[in-house]
Amino acid sequence: MTVMNSEMKGKMMFAPGCALILYKPELVEKVHRALNERLGEMDKLMVCCRHDPQLTEPTKVINICPGCDKRFGKDYENMSTISLWEVLMESDLFTLPDYHGQRMTILDACPTRENEKVHNAIRTILHKMNIELVEPKNTRTKSTCCGDSFYGVIPTEKVKDQMAKRAQEMPEEDVIVYCVSCINSMLIGGKEPHYLVDLLFGKETQPKIVDPDEWHKALDVYIDSH
Repeated sequence: MTVMNSEMKGKMMFAPGCALILYKPELVEKVHRALNERLGEMDKLMVCCRHDPQLTEPTKVINICPGCDKRFGKDYENMSTISLWEVLMESDLFTLPDYHGQRMTILDACPTRENEKVHNAIRTILHKMNIELVEPKNTRTKSTCCGDSFYGVIPTEKVKDQMAKRAQEMPEEDVIVYCVSCINSMLIGGKEPHYLVDLLFGKETQPKIVDPDEWHKALDVYIDSH
């Protein structure tokens, strides 16, 4: 258990990320409880990754959100990061469900494009869950954006067109995502998204907000208040 032994030392915190808190706060609590039980008591880091949490001592932050993992790992002092997927790959943190060989494809999130450790960890977990993964043409380090990063740059209807275009690149109807914004993109594009945290707990992926304008408004409110 290399990750568990060599990296999970010293002070730790769990950063669930704005998007998961807005999507399913009950999953935040489930993951946090599992981390506390297996790795020892740790606080939740509720500061948005767009703000400096101003930590005063070196802290390892366990992230779910790809954006949090990238920003917390590069932008602020006294922080190092590891994704939940890297921790989970080498631990018995959860009893993983068996999906009995169900065929799915995957959409890799933009912030992980250069992070093959995350790509590999997620695929190891999917294998453990007995999911038959069908890789799209543009995947891992060559993955293209789900369309959400265009929000605020081009009109919303054009953003939806980009989402539909990306969704059509997916070779299967069932698409695994690990970014909450990617859930909405795949739904708008006519696919059936499966958020990886939902898959861990055998839950259906059912977002409360899908429309890009409403989703980003909710995110902005959270970011400004945290």
